[in-house]
Amino acid sequence: MKEQAAVARIDMTDSAGGGGPDAFSARIGRFRADDPLPLYLQLQGLIRDAIMKGVAAKGSGIPAERDLAVEYNISRITVRKAIEGLVEEGLLIRRRGAGTFVAGRVDKVFSKLSSFSEDMEARGRIASSRWISRSVGIVTPDEAMGLALSPGTQVMRFNRVRLADDEPMALEFTTIAPDCLDSVDDVDTSLYAALERTGHRPVRALQRLRAVPVGAQHARILEIDTGDPVLLIERCGFLPDGRVVEFTRSYYRGDAYDFVAEL
Repeated sequence: MKEQAAVARIDMTDSAGGGGPDAFSARIGRFRADDPLPLYLQLQGLIRDAIMKGVAAKGSGIPAERDLAVEYNISRITVRKAIEGLVEEGLLIRRRGAGTFVAGRVDKVFSKLSSFSEDMEARGRIASSRWISRSVGIVTPDEAMGLALSPGTQVMRFNRVRLADDEPMALEFTTIAPDCLDSVDDVDTSLYAALERTGHRPVRALQRLRAVPVGAQHARILEIDTGDPVLLIERCGFLPDGRVVEFTRSYYRGDAYDFVAEL
């Protein structure tokens, strides 16, 4: 009964002009007095429908919890519960210090070997990188196993944050076998483009994917919360003659990426 009374009160406020033409509720709709669902589910439904219909565009922000609470005449706890549910569904993402936004998820198709830059370009998004480090060093035991190299071999390492439209999407730690590139400075935005110029672009790959909780350092770089799920992908890329050219560990944001496999 309390919930129904609250709905009726909200409806009366709306009809009396509780929210101007530019208000969020004017775009996505108001609560209905005859809806028996709890208020947080009603708010979820309104926002979800707005996203599915394109009323709330991908990448657009939604009002702060306190503003939604005032606009819909409900408690911030109710708003928070509604938003948390949509974040868990992957429809909304939270960016620390920036607010809550409609998720612009990316489908990554496993059946095609492509670079991050190519994936983003195919979806009309602008790929860029924020470099963590570029270096030459002695192969580690893990790298030696992944690249089938002897201990003591020198390799090139490329560690960077991958961004789409300036939004952090993934952390990428790549090791390249020797003699595949002239210099670590050969790589700008796309590693695969640099490898293609030297005739060492992989033609096939083996990938392993698993979900892991993100650590504090990686979470800070990806602008998500510590412990949030990320997708860890380990990839070995092969040349036509069977040699391994690339060993990569990538951490993809779980709230921004869907991986698709055709069977």
